[in-house]
Amino acid sequence: MEDLVIRDADVVDGSGGPSYRADVVVDDGRIVAIVQEAAAAGCQRPSAMRELDADGLVLSPGFIDMHAHSDLALLCDPDHSAKAAQGVTLEVLGQDGLSYAPVDDRTLAGVRRAIAGRDGHGGDVDFDLDFDLDFDWRSVGEYLDRLDHGVDGRGIAVNAVYLIPQGAVRALAVGWEDRAATPRELERMRLLVAEGMEQGAVGMSSGRTYSPGRYAGGAELTELCRVVASYGGYHCTRHRSCGPGAVDACADMVEVARNSGCPLHLAQATPDFGVNEGRAPRLLSLLDEALAAGVDITLDTCAHTSGCTTLAGLLPSWAGEGGPEAVLARLADDATADRIRHELEVVGSDGCHGVPVDWDTVEISGVTAAHLADHVGRTVRESADLRGEAPWTTARRLLVEDRPAPAILHQVGHEEDVRAIMRHRVHTGGSDGIPHGAEPDPRAYGTFPHYLGHCVRESGVLSLEECVAHLTSRPAARLRLPDRGLVREGYRADLVLFDPRTVATGSVHAAPRTLSTGIPHVLIDGRFVIEDGRRTDTLAGRAIRRSPV
Repeated sequence: MEDLVIRDADVVDGSGGPSYRADVVVDDGRIVAIVQEAAAAGCQRPSAMRELDADGLVLSPGFIDMHAHSDLALLCDPDHSAKAAQGVTLEVLGQDGLSYAPVDDRTLAGVRRAIAGRDGHGGDVDFDLDFDLDFDWRSVGEYLDRLDHGVDGRGIAVNAVYLIPQGAVRALAVGWEDRAATPRELERMRLLVAEGMEQGAVGMSSGRTYSPGRYAGGAELTELCRVVASYGGYHCTRHRSCGPGAVDACADMVEVARNSGCPLHLAQATPDFGVNEGRAPRLLSLLDEALAAGVDITLDTCAHTSGCTTLAGLLPSWAGEGGPEAVLARLADDATADRIRHELEVVGSDGCHGVPVDWDTVEISGVTAAHLADHVGRTVRESADLRGEAPWTTARRLLVEDRPAPAILHQVGHEEDVRAIMRHRVHTGGSDGIPHGAEPDPRAYGTFPHYLGHCVRESGVLSLEECVAHLTSRPAARLRLPDRGLVREGYRADLVLFDPRTVATGSVHAAPRTLSTGIPHVLIDGRFVIEDGRRTDTLAGRAIRRSPV
């Protein structure tokens, strides 16, 4: 007898087609039968060891987070309800060109410090656990093996795939220097990317506003993308500007895709800041022209108007040369710090996308130093006003004393532009949320119910069937996952049951860890990770490796 039958579900199968009522049978981690309208037709209904009444609920494929920052959270937090309770069954890690493999002893220390504001340090300060994470891997394959092992040998909360971070590769071959790679260094980077793809990565990420990846030119990126393409992977890029140069920055990445033959995925592809309000059609026109010419492009957005990054990420690129210790040395020098301030506040640094920073829009969302906790939840200007000092004085102190790790929320988006991009046929969903810290990014806990509740039910931006396709089959196709992303016989039973009348995000800035409502059941490989609205102790997630070309 099969393991489970889900009865009388309204199946939204991920294809974008109309929903239908069915009994869905699950056995040994896969969907083995779908019997449509069995009760109405008077047919003999399938049976199983367990029956779940899904009357009034939508059954869809599990959601795929195309832009996740759970690289350490999955290893440090076995519960991981931040994502599991949203119906997320797979996360794409290794984003923005910086993550924890491939590394060596030297570069691991720099990477950890550079993205501590994003990912934490991997210890009890960040996740309230009684251990520190042992960074016992160095290669991509070893990191994927570590995900399979999980916290205590039982696995991880949800499935994960990995992108080779181009910045980490460059740190190994070139260092944190702002210069072109030598032929020998470029060849080493090519070999590192090939090795990571052979070990199971699904592609490569780049962060064009983050050091040291930002120091690579287009020709260097093109060479690495050719390697990725030869293994059937894709290039996921955080393009170099969301400000006045946003469309040109996307055009640069389209050109890399055209020249390399590597599929392109634009991460968090929204033009931001006041200068770009209403300019989404220009971006979409660029993409439509490239798609018509045969360039393979997808993109993701989070459906929110806030951005999430680190305070150090706003600094000019020259300030990041040499790595985190060099950044701290520059901040400690008054003359150099004033030059940084001038570029941030007057000129508009490239780290702030060429727009002079508005400290009213920069909210501190997380710090690693306990004595700075009172800054969290306040904008830089609010913290500065409380202390009777200039905003840059506060920002500089935070960077120096948190060495230089503060995470921030940046309120720079436009609702109508977000909606226009969301409707596009190559759009997918990605949270880009930071799940750790005293006041984590609400997107980390609420992106997917926000899509279903706000964007579908309340605003009508997408139909339910369209929205589910954006969150399931489209991402699965980009990731080349042959048996996920659809409710189909033979597919993995990564499934979500939600109430379309009540599903909603509970996560807001005042209470960012509040879990979603209206998602009573989530299954990964046929095992309940959320049951009756509660997190089970099941760790059904594993690292999913690239499918062979």
